[in-house]
Amino acid sequence: MRSLETIKQASLITAIKTPYLSNGEIDLACYDDLVEQQIAAGVDGIIVGGTTGEGQLMNWEEHLMLIAHSVSKFSSRLLIVGNTGSNNTREAIKATEYGFATGMDAALQINPYYGRTSLAGVKEHFKRLLDIGPAFIYNVAGRTGQDLTPDIIEPLAQHENFIGVKECGGNERIAHYEKQGIACWSGNDDESHDARHIYNAHGVISVTSNLIPGLFRQLMDEKNDALNTKLQPLMNWLFCEPNPIAINTALMMTGAVNPVFRLPYVPLAPAQQEVGLGYINELNVADIVGDKAQLLAEKDVILR
Repeated sequence: MRSLETIKQASLITAIKTPYLSNGEIDLACYDDLVEQQIAAGVDGIIVGGTTGEGQLMNWEEHLMLIAHSVSKFSSRLLIVGNTGSNNTREAIKATEYGFATGMDAALQINPYYGRTSLAGVKEHFKRLLDIGPAFIYNVAGRTGQDLTPDIIEPLAQHENFIGVKECGGNERIAHYEKQGIACWSGNDDESHDARHIYNAHGVISVTSNLIPGLFRQLMDEKNDALNTKLQPLMNWLFCEPNPIAINTALMMTGAVNPVFRLPYVPLAPAQQEVGLGYINELNVADIVGDKAQLLAEKDVILR
């Protein structure tokens, strides 16, 4: 396991896509290839089984297997963060203990969603999980229905295992935290360049870097308004439907992964694909994971 200070040096962390075989099982060979391309592009770490990686569609056996596999294959070259959060505190504790037992560097923990609890319950939920090992706290009110405001985060930040926040609440909040020494990673790709270079964020936990990791490496390393502006339409397109629908579709369009979806996710509509086709193919092929994009043939798409 890496130290908290080492973990905080990671500026580009990819919420890695989980690819599937035609029978709907996890395609480990393809997964390894995706991770290798992230490493080659200079990405610092991966979130395993996050929302983008569809941990919500896995059983815990699959989920924990993928974390253990990632540690075994890549931990010497990459920060491994396991998404072991849950809206069930007991389940999250068990998964987090298993994740650390297999050697992950840190956990990603979310506040209870759907069956929401009180603020006191949220605080106790996170305290129990932080007691186990280093963790990023994930604030994404659009998915949980409950914003983790500074009055919740600031006391938690005193815990010895608190790394920082994956913050989707905007750059002003990121700036507020960073002024207090609370590390933040932008959870909004379209805001992440400015978050890093204007609002002092530690970096980004990115969806888009699945597709263009090298270009995102550039956005995190140096202020580059021209590149950021150029990539905004692509980033916005990747969130035209709830994530991970568009990034799944994009990686299938470039041939990086098999055209296999786990339901309830389905491909973008042909008209939406047409829009993305233009954004992807205006980039250099060398900057893309996969090859030149093509529209998906409906007959080739498998829903599992």
